[in-house]
Parts: sequence; C-alpha cells; structure tokens
Amino acid sequence: MTAGNGSGGAERPTRTGRRPGQSGAREAILAAARARFADAGFDKTSVRAVATDAGVDPALVHHYFGTKQQLFAAVVELPVDPESTLRIIESVPLNQLGENIIRAVVGVWDSPAGPGIVAAVRSLLAGSDDPTLARAFVSEVVLERIRLRIATADDDGRTRVALVASQMVGVLVGRKILAVEPLASMPASDLAAAVGPTLQRYLTGDIGQDR
Repeated sequence: MTAGNGSGGAERPTRTGRRPGQSGAREAILAAARARFADAGFDKTSVRAVATDAGVDPALVHHYFGTKQQLFAAVVELPVDPESTLRIIESVPLNQLGENIIRAVVGVWDSPAGPGIVAAVRSLLAGSDDPTLARAFVSEVVLERIRLRIATADDDGRTRVALVASQMVGVLVGRKILAVEPLASMPASDLAAAVGPTLQRYLTGDIGQDR
C-alpha cells in the first residue's frame, strides 16, 4: 500500500551528505586529517578543510578532538597532549628555558604516558613508520612554539631549536631505549641541572653561526 500525501506520509528531507555523528565519523576525520597534515603540514591545514574531506560538520571535529593541535596529536598517536608541557615551557623566564625544557619533557617520559612515546620513537628509529607526520608535528607544533620565544631580528632561531631537538632525542634514546646508566636512573632534577645549560646555550648563547 502506497503512502498518501498527508502529513503521516510526507517524505523525509534528503540528507546533505554529511555523516551523522555516530557512523564512523571519528575514523573518517582521522583519515582525512592524516592525509591533509601529510600533504599540507600543520599551518596550512584547517579544521574546516578536514571536515569537508571527511564529510562532516566542523563542529563534529571539535567535538571529537578539540583543537587543531589536539587533532594532530591524535593523528600521530601521541599518548599525551603536549599543550600542558608547552604552557610550562612558555611561562618560564627565557634565561631558565633550557633547564625547564629538560625538566618538563623528562617528566612526561617518566609518567604513565612515557611508554607510548618511547614505543613511537622506537618505530620511527626502526623505519617501521613514515616519519613525515611525526617530523611535521615536532617542527611545526612543538619546536615552533619554542622558536617564537627566542627568535630575534637577526636570528630566526631555527638552527637553535634543531640543536635542542637533537640533544633531546639523544637523551631520550640514552635514558629510555638504551637505558645507559647512570643516565637511565638519574633523577629528573639532576638531569635538568646537567643538560639544561647545554640547551640554554643552544637557545640563547653563542653557537658560532657567524664563524
């Protein structure tokens, strides 16, 4: 029996093509964001563009992931949002930045989230994962926030933050992957006191760029 034209048989309006909130939208957003970030990087990727690619409303992206930075962290599968650590680093005096970077980052490595970070680094070092997104996250999100604090009219700070990154990777590998003693069991405060001055020189001291 065919429905009549009364209110009880009125046809429902056709969907616009956007995904409803509970039908694989989260996975679609992650896939779209992964492709966008890999192709365009962090700065040139917008939440609206990701939403369009995923076929959802931008509000749904914010609902699932919060900010664009948190979305990027989810894409690279970080077990912790770096925002709280970055806020600590940004709040300290410039002449104490090196020591506080070590203290804050080692605190995350030694936390319950640490094993997930170490596992991700192991995969990258072994060549199991494509380093493109991880490199973009480190350079465009984490290091960029530090660079903006130290950049001057004569020095954009890019070499300086790259040196900081190289030092931090070395400490991570020695402390958490190779477990070199006494580095592996050194209290975070002692490690900060030992390595912090080197980071501080990289950030604000003489690194011989003009020689």
